[in-house]
Amino acid sequence: MADRPPPLAVDELRKRVDAGEIDTVVLAFTDMQGRLTGKRFAAPHFLQHVLDGGSEGCNYLLAVDVDLNTVDGYAMASWERGYGDFAMHGDTATLRRVPWNPGTALLTADLAWHDGSPVAASPRQILKRQLDRLAERGWSAYAGTELEFMVFRDTYEQAWDSGYRGLTPANQYNVDYSVLGTGRVEPLLRRIRNEMAAAGMVVESAKGECNLGQHEIAFRYADALTTCDQHVVYKTGAKEIAAQEGQALTFMAKYDAREGNSCHIHLSLRDETSAAVLADDAGEAGMSPLMRHFLAGQLAALREFTLLYAPNINSYKRFQPGSFAPTAVAWGPDNRTCALRVVGHGHGHRLENRVPGGDVNPYLAVAGMIAAGLHGIDHALELPDACTGNAYAGDAAHVPATLREAALLWQDSDLAREAFGDEVVDHYTNMARVEQRAYDTAVTDWERYRSFERM
Repeated sequence: MADRPPPLAVDELRKRVDAGEIDTVVLAFTDMQGRLTGKRFAAPHFLQHVLDGGSEGCNYLLAVDVDLNTVDGYAMASWERGYGDFAMHGDTATLRRVPWNPGTALLTADLAWHDGSPVAASPRQILKRQLDRLAERGWSAYAGTELEFMVFRDTYEQAWDSGYRGLTPANQYNVDYSVLGTGRVEPLLRRIRNEMAAAGMVVESAKGECNLGQHEIAFRYADALTTCDQHVVYKTGAKEIAAQEGQALTFMAKYDAREGNSCHIHLSLRDETSAAVLADDAGEAGMSPLMRHFLAGQLAALREFTLLYAPNINSYKRFQPGSFAPTAVAWGPDNRTCALRVVGHGHGHRLENRVPGGDVNPYLAVAGMIAAGLHGIDHALELPDACTGNAYAGDAAHVPATLREAALLWQDSDLAREAFGDEVVDHYTNMARVEQRAYDTAVTDWERYRSFERM
């Protein structure tokens, strides 16, 4: 559970509903693709029947592809099993206003079967299981996610109708750290920053990035569950705000041949007194012995867990030399060419996973990092030497280059099955197979341009 008060207390929600300030409550969970999925309720009905009793949703919502097509291969939901319901129970620690939708509040839900048992393949449940493993040792995880996105002057409908070709980026040149460049997009960025703050998030900054129209808004780190809850609300809200402004933004990992959208994930651990577990000013490179094992676990598990960090076909197109997206399973102090970067000072000393892109499901990625770190600690893995040069030019093992490769590594991983269980491993293996099969049968524009006349 989060260690901070909810952005909106239940008593305050009741008062605002009675005053007519809130008339709609969204109850939503995060699906496999990292999207908010759920229902909008009339606020009085929600307070009377849903707040305590929960609601129901079709269990196919965790057993479909990105287009919500029913697909084969999932044990939890199928035509043979009748596509029944699971229950959605709101976590009141997540209750918040949604300022970009007038009169609306949002509550994040956990999923359970009708006997009360949790839905093991639910992304939020997967993270909570790993957080429980940390809690057994007296530790808690703190995380921050750095989502990049690209802004276009076209609406989402115009982008769809054009086949996502010929779109106009909000900036026509590289605006990395450019105040002028962000100023061109400030009306949109300001709305997102201010309305996320009103939704209970702590906004830190906004900056331009390298690709055309690419930007990043940073939020203060929090306990891992809160960070992931906020991540999915922010991602949905940013798209909704952009749409209201007649623009479109995308978090897809690789939109074009230029720099992709990353989502670097920062992670640290604290004990029951809130003391840093991984940091040690007297240790080598500021790391405690525990951090060395934790980081060694990240390296040992990275290839097998890449599916959790890069879940889509498009994810793997980020991993190009010289792109600031990693190709080498290597670590280094403040080295952006490595998959794992050690950053910060003193209490804030932490590790950064640079593998995830903007399309990542944060619950799965943070769960993977925790499980990998615990593996390193439990087996006292030794940390290899740091990479202090160009990791792209080194001889370290390569980050999986395709979804197909990552899915096979995940499927055959004894470590994944030990940490997450067969049900979770098989469920997300099938997710990857579904995506791979859809891609393998698609004919792309690239093929038509090269083959229509000339082949």
